[in-house]
Amino acid sequence: MRLTSVIVLLWLIIGAVAAGQRHYYSSGPKNCSQAGTLLVTIIAGPLNYTGVNPKISCKTPQPSK
Repeated sequence: MRLTSVIVLLWLIIGAVAAGQRHYYSSGPKNCSQAGTLLVTIIAGPLNYTGVNPKISCKTPQPSK
């Protein structure tokens, strides 16, 4: 159990570093697509360094008039 926790923590830290190298933290997410891309990049972890470049595209519903 402890080894698994350490591996998961390292995986997420590597993903957070990859997101930082892509400058995803510089301005903060402005819409759901940017927030989704940031989260998926962190979750992808070391896969970011093997050519994985996750992107999320989403649209939020517009308020009714």
